[in-house]
Amino acid sequence: MKTHIYFLLLGSNQRGPYHQLNQACIVLRQEAGQILSISRVYQTAAWGMTKQDDFLNQVICMKSEYSPHEMLDCIQKIENSMGRERNQKWGPRIIDIDILYADNEIIQTKQLIIPHPEIQNRRFTLIPLCELAPDFVHPILGKSNQQLLETCKDLLPVNLYMLDTST
Repeated sequence: MKTHIYFLLLGSNQRGPYHQLNQACIVLRQEAGQILSISRVYQTAAWGMTKQDDFLNQVICMKSEYSPHEMLDCIQKIENSMGRERNQKWGPRIIDIDILYADNEIIQTKQLIIPHPEIQNRRFTLIPLCELAPDFVHPILGKSNQQLLETCKDLLPVNLYMLDTST
């Protein structure tokens, strides 16, 4: 069976976002495949719908035998099991898991678009992505993640998240 390399973006801004990211990694490891690398966690002001709590985001790279559509199904089941509700676009989320890349595949269906169509427009995606794969070339745009970050017009600050261990 063919294995695929995925880059996934995890995000949360509800119910202990740091815990939610960790829980998502645990469940992805159990349900979807082998996690190869994990970026640090970054804190970012909400994008799109700005009047909500900051998000925590990280990127993971994983290997899976799931096809991209099977991976999407798996991710949506994980999001649902963790309490994700899809009430409003860009609204608050317990967990959000996006497929950024699946190998070098280009997929454009009603259910799934890979590469994720907003990679080049979001620093909160590009910064952790560059931590893991700065030289990976976007299969449509023909630029590396690092090049995309250098030309990204998104001005939202993306800060390394420091977990408060004093409590």
